[in-house]
Amino acid sequence: MSAGPKSYFTSILKDAGIELGGSRPFDVTVHDDRLWGRAISHGTLGFGEAYMDGWFDTDALDQFIHKLLEYDIYAHLKPDIGLALSFVRGKLLNLQRAHVTEVGERHYDIGNDLYAAMLDKRMIYSCGYWAEAATLDAAQEAKLDLICRKVGLEPGMKILDIGSGWGGFLKFAAERYGVEGVGITISKEQAAFAEASKGNLPIETRLMDYMALEGQFDRVISIGMFEHVGYKNYEAYFSKVRALLKPDGLFLLHTIGNNFTSTHGDPWTEKYIFPNGMLPSIKQIAAASERLFVMEDWHNFGADYDKTLMAWWANFDAAWPSLRDKYGDRFWRMWRFYLQVFAAMFRARNIHLWQLVLSPDGVRGGYRRIS
Repeated sequence: MSAGPKSYFTSILKDAGIELGGSRPFDVTVHDDRLWGRAISHGTLGFGEAYMDGWFDTDALDQFIHKLLEYDIYAHLKPDIGLALSFVRGKLLNLQRAHVTEVGERHYDIGNDLYAAMLDKRMIYSCGYWAEAATLDAAQEAKLDLICRKVGLEPGMKILDIGSGWGGFLKFAAERYGVEGVGITISKEQAAFAEASKGNLPIETRLMDYMALEGQFDRVISIGMFEHVGYKNYEAYFSKVRALLKPDGLFLLHTIGNNFTSTHGDPWTEKYIFPNGMLPSIKQIAAASERLFVMEDWHNFGADYDKTLMAWWANFDAAWPSLRDKYGDRFWRMWRFYLQVFAAMFRARNIHLWQLVLSPDGVRGGYRRIS
């Protein structure tokens, strides 16, 4: 390997305040000099795979990535093969509709043992609300209650949860607010767990695609599912939600969001974590929901996802001895990269967590914001 790529990246690391072979937690040790060429030719995909293969290490991966993001590493990199392929796929194909169940099978179905060890006691796999919380359990319960209050849940209401996960929100809403509800998911493992753990609550979880659902509901909730919809389907998604919502209802959308408009996801994340995933922008959400909904409230608490992800990492790492034989050491490195890189991105405010409250025709007299 020529000195070119190594010199180029060494200069970037120095400017970002990172030392090769240094002793600080965010400094990096390189075990294989093929890293440099791989990162140039395959971008984030090659960089992530190099970490998975053990080509470099750092004690604080989240801090290392955060320093690169604060340095605006993307402004110093040229387009790469992985990014180009993601761009082409995003433009030419509609993989979110062509392979509706893929993300369920490849991510959410990999093992309830993993998610039970990593998540809070309610198994909520989305950003917690840490305004007054000191623990992951408290942050997730605060987030669930915040959602219930934002949409004004009352006893007897029938609610829909699109992308209902392991059923945690529906169970919370039924227990605390006396509602009945339907949840839908494309994960077999999630659906089975949710149904088996619901007790006598008036809720059900169906294994199905959101576009196939019929009926009308007083409230519609979607928590951490919109990232799987795909930009070509945003307007159809909002149209479907509008059809499922009663005229005087409210819709709460909880989604990760991007600072800029894109038509593809990150190559490494698409390949190893969320197949066909992509993050919406403000512009895309606004355009897709126009003439279908009135925007009542838009709340950004993305910095809280940093704390949530690092809490998940701590739980996962502590439970690793019991998971290692099933998942293997390369999975540990992949999962560490996933959780800590995303934590760094939220910390750098490159991506966000948005909660939107929308109404079909506007709340009469005005919507009063809940926090």
